Amino acid sequence: MQQKSLVSKEYKTVNYVSGPLIFVERLEGVSFGEIARITLPNGEMRTGQVLDISKDLGVIQVYEGTSGIDDLKTTVTFTGDPPCIYVSHGMLGRVFNGVGIPRDGGPEIIPEAHLDINGMPINPYARDKPADFIQTGISAIDGLNTLVRGQKLPIFSGAGLPASELAAQIARQTKVLGEGEKFAVVFAAMGITYKEASFFMRDFERTGALERVVFFMNLADDPTIERIATPRCALTTAEFLAYTHGLHVLVILTDMTNYCEALREISTAREEVPGRRGYPGYMYTDLASIYERAGRIQGKKGSITQIPILTMPDDDITHPVPDLTGYITEGQIVLSRDLFRRGLTPPIDVLPCLSRLMNLGIGPEKTREDHRNVADQLYASYAYGRDLRRLVAIVGEEALTELDKKYLYFADLFEKEFVSQSNEDRSIERTFEIGWNLLSILPETELKRIKMNFIEKYHPEHKDTTGA
Repeated sequence: MQQKSLVSKEYKTVNYVSGPLIFVERLEGVSFGEIARITLPNGEMRTGQVLDISKDLGVIQVYEGTSGIDDLKTTVTFTGDPPCIYVSHGMLGRVFNGVGIPRDGGPEIIPEAHLDINGMPINPYARDKPADFIQTGISAIDGLNTLVRGQKLPIFSGAGLPASELAAQIARQTKVLGEGEKFAVVFAAMGITYKEASFFMRDFERTGALERVVFFMNLADDPTIERIATPRCALTTAEFLAYTHGLHVLVILTDMTNYCEALREISTAREEVPGRRGYPGYMYTDLASIYERAGRIQGKKGSITQIPILTMPDDDITHPVPDLTGYITEGQIVLSRDLFRRGLTPPIDVLPCLSRLMNLGIGPEKTREDHRNVADQLYASYAYGRDLRRLVAIVGEEALTELDKKYLYFADLFEKEFVSQSNEDRSIERTFEIGWNLLSILPETELKRIKMNFIEKYHPEHKDTTGA
């Protein structure tokens, strides 16, 4: 993240330092959100941003940390500019730190624009309705919780679950059906370890996906304050690629829990009154300012689709981070620890999953005419099979009817063949084929959520008799 020339006088009125924050007295003409340049006694230059401004005291968050800053010789200068990033189409295939500085050893980018990382709100009247099916190649998403272009659909994970592997798989497989068009991917990793960073790099390089990825990487030992800017830098780049160059951009943000922890750390340093579990009371608004930057704009070819990934502490879906995220976004994909322990990958638990915009992206000329019916029947049959498992644990399988045993068998096979697929890239037609084969386990009289003409057209037994 780069700044323009300085336009303000120097201040040597640093009062005290608290965590990543410095407090400067007797400020004049300084605005909230503008960039500051901090010069240390040894001549080192650092960058900060005004977090709060009162009559005679300003609070500045320092991106590179506050070690070495004192209240005697440190000077602060204000630029008058908001935090900005230089952006270019040439950022595709490159790796940057959390604020847009190359960290792949390559040259500086040749900028096409200099943009405020806070972006510009999309006029609600100018928003275009999401309506295009996105094929991720993952049956549990494409078949039952369809992703639509312009949607924001988070993945709720738990500690140790393979959310990173799922994110990398989505990044390399995602395309728009019909157009066969690959997405440009803006991948923002916040607070990740070196092990996770090397996994993403190896995967993108091995599969050739890196050439269409802009990778923002904020590591766990990078400054906390940089973590706050990382998703905004990523989304500003995505908006430039989408609305200036007309690309369809998939933005993957991982891990939003690390982002919220950084918010809490800064809030504590500012001595703010804490909200739920110590998180700041404005966390909902802050998250909304990130998630709501997804969407489509009328008259613009490009689009931004968001997949935020977050870790639920103690697998608690009512924790403030997943709870607030669920309010803002349009559904969720939930990973299951039980499925993961049984060796199923990806371990997506379809029952608590939801895609609120699914109906806008499926049906004739988008996926297939039977999509809604098949999804409803698979979901209902699997839910009944899961209920029977709990019953079997109490009364034993001998107490079940023959039909109940078929539902129990269906639930087991559904997890092994439909949900679990490892790294296979499945077309939507292959997903439907697997779904219908599973439904053929049940008597036709049990397929109450599917229209009879669809059963006659797509049911394997009917297709065999008609020679279709």
